[in-house]
Amino acid sequence: MDRSFFEREAMIVAPELIGVELYLGGAGGIIIETEAYEPDDPASHSFRGQTIRNRSMFGPAGHAYVYRSYGIHWCLNFVCRPGSAVLIRAVQPLSGLQEMELRRGRNDPLLLCSGPGRLCQALGITIAHDGVSLFEEPFSLKASAGPALVSTGPRIGISQAMDHPWRFGLEGSVYVSKRFPG
Repeated sequence: MDRSFFEREAMIVAPELIGVELYLGGAGGIIIETEAYEPDDPASHSFRGQTIRNRSMFGPAGHAYVYRSYGIHWCLNFVCRPGSAVLIRAVQPLSGLQEMELRRGRNDPLLLCSGPGRLCQALGITIAHDGVSLFEEPFSLKASAGPALVSTGPRIGISQAMDHPWRFGLEGSVYVSKRFPG
């Protein structure tokens, strides 16, 4: 994987991230759930233009955009073309389980990284990672072995453009944050 992978619409990148391995300092696993956000999407942080909070969304592709959700949880996004990003919603944990369990205060693998807030807590992601290249330490990405079977559905936890089926997940995975319809 290289920067050109991310220099496309988030709608194209999001389903192709399913099956990619994400590690932060050695802890992580397989990305199994994502959501796409485009510049003309009223649910996107970039919809009203660039601000101090969302400036990383307008930066180079292949970098992290990290923000705090509801003043509680950090959320990790992968920047695509300017103003678009993919929210990483869930990871199937593979490596660094003890470290993730300590950070989360739980030892149930199904609850370590299922949801953007849990995922960031388990991997130790904070605002310090905002704007950091996904191709440099502490991040590590490993391309998937092949195309994954991907389910689609509506995004979660938004109040606008809720009908867009811009949430993607590994078909049949028990690690998703919420089951897909059908």
